[in-house]
Amino acid sequence: MFKKSSLLLLAAILVFSLTLAGCGNKEETSGEVKTVGEQVKYEIVGIDPGAGLMKLTKQAMEDYDLADWKLLESSGAAMTASLKKAYDKKEPIIVTSWTPHWMFSSFDLKYLEDPKGTYGDAEFIHTLVRHGLKEDMPNAYQVLDQFNWEPNDMADVMVLIEGGTDPKDAAAQWVEENAEKVSTWTEGVETANGEEITLIYVAWDSEIASTNVIGKVLEDLGFKVKLQQVEPGPMWAGIASGSADATVAAWLPSTHADYYAEFEGQFEDLGPNLEGTKLGLVVPTYMDIDSIEDLK
Repeated sequence: MFKKSSLLLLAAILVFSLTLAGCGNKEETSGEVKTVGEQVKYEIVGIDPGAGLMKLTKQAMEDYDLADWKLLESSGAAMTASLKKAYDKKEPIIVTSWTPHWMFSSFDLKYLEDPKGTYGDAEFIHTLVRHGLKEDMPNAYQVLDQFNWEPNDMADVMVLIEGGTDPKDAAAQWVEENAEKVSTWTEGVETANGEEITLIYVAWDSEIASTNVIGKVLEDLGFKVKLQQVEPGPMWAGIASGSADATVAAWLPSTHADYYAEFEGQFEDLGPNLEGTKLGLVVPTYMDIDSIEDLK
């Protein structure tokens, strides 16, 4: 009798436990699955408010009818910090970004497809110099004119900097390890006698890398190099006014299109120093989304 009662009690407990478990699973799965917008609070993490990438993203929000969404203004550094924080926790996040960028080497990321083509085709990073630089410093002008490298080169420098290496030290290491490529930039160039040259750039990881590299090359040739970090507008204005000598950080034809039009004729464009860049909305690969259209 005792054994039968015990068995009945155990059976009752088991049934009760299974009922509770079933209710718990039902509560977890009965709610509606959140949309991507709900998961990220309808927010896209942006960069500097004056960047062309931000303008393109606002246009994309119109083109894809994302009226409920908000584009957060921040900076390149703040954007990557937000991405890292979310990525470490495997949380959803959408950011504005570009390549080359060190974060593609550090995280598993993907661009959202852009079927409407709002972000355009591949961008190019151009070298601009002030009028008169060729006459004033022909050797520096020649180096800047011959400066050309690949996205992977830039990414290597960015990864070093992100890993904690000072930008100047990272540039020096890359220059030392890529002497053959650097020699193509300095071929036929005479050394300087301490002339001062000012390179101006925006505070993007890619441009910090490129400016420090070309600055190191010019420094090794005997120039006194001054690096000046500014916002995009002042960068273009600085070259146009002659208060700065050169920049290797002009993104064209889309990102800096407005500045190009505003200051056209007031600078010399030496053409691309890097090809194969890309702009767009980026998410971690663990997010189940592939296209900007999926945000609606």
